[in-house]
Amino acid sequence: MVAGLLTAVALLWSAAALAQDGHARHGAEPAAATAKAATRARAGLAIGVGVAPSGTLWAVGVDREGRLFIQTRDDRGQEWGAPRLLDIGNDKVSADGENRPKLAFGPDQHVVISYTQPLAKPYTGEIRMLRSVDGGVTFSTPQTVHQDRQMITHRFESLAFDAKGTLHTVWIDKRDQVLAAGTGYRGAAIYRNESRDGGKSFGPDLKLADHSCECCRIALAPTPDGGIAAMWRHVFAPNVRDHAFAILGATTPAPMRASFDEWKLNACPHHGPGLSPARDGGYHAVWFGEKAGRAAVRYGRLAADGSPQGTVRELPDPRAEHADVMATGATLAIVWRSFDGRQSRLRAWLSSDDGASFALRELAASEDENDHPRLIAAPDGIIALWRTAKEIHVFSVQP
Repeated sequence: MVAGLLTAVALLWSAAALAQDGHARHGAEPAAATAKAATRARAGLAIGVGVAPSGTLWAVGVDREGRLFIQTRDDRGQEWGAPRLLDIGNDKVSADGENRPKLAFGPDQHVVISYTQPLAKPYTGEIRMLRSVDGGVTFSTPQTVHQDRQMITHRFESLAFDAKGTLHTVWIDKRDQVLAAGTGYRGAAIYRNESRDGGKSFGPDLKLADHSCECCRIALAPTPDGGIAAMWRHVFAPNVRDHAFAILGATTPAPMRASFDEWKLNACPHHGPGLSPARDGGYHAVWFGEKAGRAAVRYGRLAADGSPQGTVRELPDPRAEHADVMATGATLAIVWRSFDGRQSRLRAWLSSDDGASFALRELAASEDENDHPRLIAAPDGIIALWRTAKEIHVFSVQP
């Protein structure tokens, strides 16, 4: 994606302009100027990242020909191995911005890789998955994750294994919007399912919440008891684009409101949140929103039930976009990119006291097209990965 399109001017946000493959008002076509910018933005650089049980870094993405690949790196070698292409038949892969391939590691050498395959109708897709039972030496052919097969939105999936080895897949789904046509149904919905055999088979499609935003990423994080928590951009009545939180499979699944920017917007901003467990049993969260006319990426704390705690702070960069957050014990890292009119800058806000204080660090800059940065917890600490047109960069982000 061409860096900085989403934050070039604050007016772009407040006017409900769209990014990448954007659409406004429940699927309407974007304005011509925005569509032109979106076409330039489709560089296909979006990657999913993870750490194998061995400590090896993994990345999954698409190459310039649109082919799905994995690439691994042993930190002791300090270099990425050659990309390895995966056989996905005739599938196409979405790898732009918020809609990117994902990977997750489970027990017993299980590895799963997911991606959204675009369908013929605009803004539609189905979620596909490859699985390995030998640590990634071989992978199955792709299969569709969800039971619903309508040509509608099943996109922007996130996935994670819980502590018991159950694989959870969560996605944005428009089946309820289709059923409610003409009734003013707000946004889309969050659906999920579970696999208890490492992605070989899947349980029923389960609705987590009505009225999600249509195309913002869903953040997942482990809960203190080994479950999975989710945070997503929600459409609160009548049309407020704040954030909601829920524990997957909870006996009381009603989502908790997690942010109160009160951003009244009749469009999807393509800018989802980040979520990481805090050492006190709550969560660290980052999100983008407009509050009282001020567009910014913000950091806040959530209680164990997802309710906001304490003071919300803006990141120390008015151009910040697509932030990610990761915590291990008292160490906390937030990374983002920003565009200064000439190049994209990768920056980090680092804390060694659980978010009580932060230090700003400049990590890198590039004039090339680039992806949003991602954070993962590696054996030697928190690291940031940032893909540019030339390579996948790796940075230690310890305070």
